[in-house]
Amino acid sequence: MKTILRSASLLFLSGLLLVGCNEGAEVKEEKENVTSSYIIEVKSQYAPDRRVAIFDVESEKQGDQYVLRGESNLPDAVKTLKNQLDAENIRYVDSIAMLPAADLEGKTHGVIQISVANLRSRPSHSSELVTQATLGTPVKVLKKNGSWYYIQAPDGYLAWVDYGGVTPIDEDALKQWRATEKVIYMEPYGFSYEEPNRDAQVVSDVVAGGILELVGEEKNFYKVRYPNDREAYVEKAYSMPYRDWIENLSPSEESLIATSMTMKGVPYLWGGTSAKGMDCSGYTKTIFFLNGIILPRDASQQIQAGIEVDSEKNFENLQPGDLLFFGRKATEDAPERVVHVGMWIGDNKFIHAMGDVHISNFDPEAEDFDQYNYDRYLRTKRILGQEQDERLIQLAQSDLFMDGL
Repeated sequence: MKTILRSASLLFLSGLLLVGCNEGAEVKEEKENVTSSYIIEVKSQYAPDRRVAIFDVESEKQGDQYVLRGESNLPDAVKTLKNQLDAENIRYVDSIAMLPAADLEGKTHGVIQISVANLRSRPSHSSELVTQATLGTPVKVLKKNGSWYYIQAPDGYLAWVDYGGVTPIDEDALKQWRATEKVIYMEPYGFSYEEPNRDAQVVSDVVAGGILELVGEEKNFYKVRYPNDREAYVEKAYSMPYRDWIENLSPSEESLIATSMTMKGVPYLWGGTSAKGMDCSGYTKTIFFLNGIILPRDASQQIQAGIEVDSEKNFENLQPGDLLFFGRKATEDAPERVVHVGMWIGDNKFIHAMGDVHISNFDPEAEDFDQYNYDRYLRTKRILGQEQDERLIQLAQSDLFMDGL
């Protein structure tokens, strides 16, 4: 009996040793994947915001080397990672797919061809609407999935658009497009027509900020061409040559307020950046675009631009056109969270998209005092006069839509 018990004990101890060895081997194997720390470091340096940069890289240990997989649109980031691994004599196989993808066959650019293209988080119409792009917006095309294109807008935002929203083109075609004269549509909402009269067949709708090639003039209309070669007419009363618009740009407190008021009552739409519907940062983005300045897309990105003018509710320091940001202040346990933005218009009031585009009041004595947003106020940033801020695109200094300005 003792012999049997002794044998059983030995077997039990052997099992424990085997389990311990196996666990140790797994931990050792995990620790041996030394590439992980380098990947994390490079990503934090080059692509801290996945909304505007792609560095989706991982590694797998295979024998005495690592296989790097994933994709990126940042050649410098991939080069840095490889240099770091080389310096540490870490053997690897580079299987990272670089974007734009080779199967695009050179068509790595595109121009939005409809009034408002809905850009989504994934290549399907049921996916989240993350932003929009208006007619004539030039974009980078990074890859394709079925009938969907993964694109990057001028503000850096990454999203998917279906084939009906964009005309893919190559570098030469982009240069030719930029060399053409353009028209910008200024009315919040309108139409283009097959003939130069309002009773003609509609070609499509158009929203403020839509940009088209200028072909000619006839009566009170401009003859225009779409990126997919459709031709139409838009009323001169609601549009103007892009060159004239740029030359007459003079962003000011007054012009920002005037633009903001043209969109009062537009309904709130998560991801919207047009007169068809807009979210809070889409609204401020549209206001500034129509005054020649491209803001970053989201409120949490816009708050990084400009200069701070207040964080203590000293609203007497604010000027019309300043952007107010709202959310949750940082605590010991949680970082700051920016969730809303509006634009100051003076007299203790700001205009913003929340439910719809409307004016709110920060005067505690007023009947329409906005207690909710007052309580979650974070700070105010000034955009006007910040021409050197790299987070902002000044269209008067940019060839984004047209060369030779």
